[in-house]
Amino acid sequence: MPSAAVVATLDQVTTRSDMSNKISIMVVSGSRERLQMAAMVASVGAVSGNDVRVFFSMNALPYFTKDAVKRAPVEGDVGRLLEEKGVPPFDQLFRQATELGEAKIYPCSMAMDILQLKQSDLEPYLSEPMGLTRFLDDASDAQVWTF
Repeated sequence: MPSAAVVATLDQVTTRSDMSNKISIMVVSGSRERLQMAAMVASVGAVSGNDVRVFFSMNALPYFTKDAVKRAPVEGDVGRLLEEKGVPPFDQLFRQATELGEAKIYPCSMAMDILQLKQSDLEPYLSEPMGLTRFLDDASDAQVWTF
């Protein structure tokens, strides 16, 4: 007889259709590799029919101002290869996530205050600023990824 730890009733088994189709992504790093991976999760998630919410804060947010240099520093060999091989850049993938799927990208209101940014300073595909408390509340029933 199996132990109680491995016995599951049918109502305890979660199927794919029962799982949330929400993906929440918190991006705080300014490195090329982390921005790229976050953008890949956002774009693939959005075009796959998921409800994607991205939250830019700390060192990530400055890359999404209208006049920003879009070349983030690399952490290692893979970051250099991303540039050499012509992989679509992270900002393009984030923009496509909003255009091709159900993705919303929110700048952190605290980071905007610290960096003295206005909504008009940001790329047009970013939504209105959001605070961390609201982002976490919205993410309570979602897969959460942090980069």
